[in-house]
Amino acid sequence: MYAIMFLLWSGFVLYGFMEGILPRLVSLVVLMAMALYAGRSLRFASWRDILPYSIAWLIVVALLDIVFSVPFTGWALFSDWNVWVGYSLIVLVPLFAPRLRRHSAPPMTRDSHES
Repeated sequence: MYAIMFLLWSGFVLYGFMEGILPRLVSLVVLMAMALYAGRSLRFASWRDILPYSIAWLIVVALLDIVFSVPFTGWALFSDWNVWVGYSLIVLVPLFAPRLRRHSAPPMTRDSHES
């Protein structure tokens, strides 16, 4: 997720597509689609089974922000509400995956996924 969002925003900067609400909306839609795909890929039947993964994804993204973004933007990065909206979506959107699952493949339980 981080790599795709980083590449997307780099493309926006490269082509001068940074002003206004449209770049933010495009970014949010792409992030939500990736987060939903990640949640569906787990094939769990319950949001409770997905939650540890989405929290882990959030931790990874926050650490990568610290490593790659803070040296250039400073810690003020974390005072931007857009960052926190993105973090929230990373945790929350995958939790909806079991409700949006197609009926083609049966969902897995935590026990069957780990074996």
